[in-house]
Amino acid sequence: MNYVGNTWIPLPCVLHAGGHQKWATALVAVVTIPIVVLLISGQGAALPDMVAAGIETVAPTAILLLFAVLYFGIMMDAKLFDPISRGIIRLSGGDPVKICVGTAVLALLVALDGDGTTSYMIICSAFLPIYRKLGINPLVIATIATMALGTVSGTTPWGGAATRAISVLQIDATDYFVHMLPAMLLMSATIIGLAYLLGRNARKKITPERIAEVTAHVSAGRHEESSDGSLRTKATWRTWVNASLTVTLLVLLVLGVADLLVLFMLGFIIVLVVNHPRPADQGDVIRAHAANAVPVVILVLGAGVFTGILTETGMTTAMANALISLIPDGAEGLIPAAAALIGIPLSFFMANDAYFFGIVPVLAESAAQYSIPPEEMARAAVIGQMAHSIGPASAPLWVLLGLVRASLGDFQRFAFLWVLAASLMYIVFALLTGAISIGL
Repeated sequence: MNYVGNTWIPLPCVLHAGGHQKWATALVAVVTIPIVVLLISGQGAALPDMVAAGIETVAPTAILLLFAVLYFGIMMDAKLFDPISRGIIRLSGGDPVKICVGTAVLALLVALDGDGTTSYMIICSAFLPIYRKLGINPLVIATIATMALGTVSGTTPWGGAATRAISVLQIDATDYFVHMLPAMLLMSATIIGLAYLLGRNARKKITPERIAEVTAHVSAGRHEESSDGSLRTKATWRTWVNASLTVTLLVLLVLGVADLLVLFMLGFIIVLVVNHPRPADQGDVIRAHAANAVPVVILVLGAGVFTGILTETGMTTAMANALISLIPDGAEGLIPAAAALIGIPLSFFMANDAYFFGIVPVLAESAAQYSIPPEEMARAAVIGQMAHSIGPASAPLWVLLGLVRASLGDFQRFAFLWVLAASLMYIVFALLTGAISIGL
């Protein structure tokens, strides 16, 4: 229950109702509910200033997301990762271990797009046929894909989870990400290692004859055929330009040469002109990807309204003070690590909107009472995204289950321990690299 003026309201609960039925979309909830509460509390006169202040704080994040989504949309249209997937399969030589490791490498790369559905479709279209030909359990590819998406898309500032954390906590995206990047890279390497173990387990169940047959299939180049029997598009000069620009963009990001929104704005303009030199085509491309970009941007602006009202009215502070009273003396420095730990089950069971808009601001405000920066709490909050990626509230997961033809229960029984172990390791990496700290 949250207190505003003389009114109590169960704010986090309205974001996602019990069961599978929602009371409202996330945008409607995060904008309407705080406004209604503000009006009821008799503070309506301050509404315009509060809304303007909130939107002003999230505007840079909204711009970043707009251009990042458009940028990676063009990369997906250009099939940037097709040559990589063909090369990985060719290098695997039909070995299940190498195929699983290659799946992890491709999954981590395509997760940069930030869209789970797109990532799963690319991974499955590239690797699922060879999994079935070898007889590898398709739940293996699903487990690897969800861990990769939860790590990369869940951590990058243009991914859905970090987007919410950055906007609701009103923090700088570059500062958040640069300090989280080492932990993300270590976790990515760990996922490749876990894929190796999954591949070892799979290879024990496959006969040498079947492996030899698939090896011959790959050696003949038949893995490069589309479903209709035609050869897939080969790499062109534009592919190399796209790849070089993407690598350069990530390097500049790490070096902190400019703000993320500036880098992605310039990067988008370059790839737009390179891949679609005709002005008429450029307009069509922007309109085509607006369907993915606009909802995310609107949600961030809605989050600005939400946080502006919560901050200016003192709602978040009141809730944080209540939470602080439960923290034992001397344990305040454990707040970031504790937040990361409890974020694993919360992320599994809750929708991201309810978690990041209802829970994370309270945790961050509580931490602020002990001079723990909000950037650190944002990093702690996103660590649970691997667990979220296998939970029932993850919409892209249902697409993945359809692709691999598996039930949610079967998949969760197979993937749960792998994902739990990986999530706990992510916390360890975040602590070791200083992304989150323990102050005793």
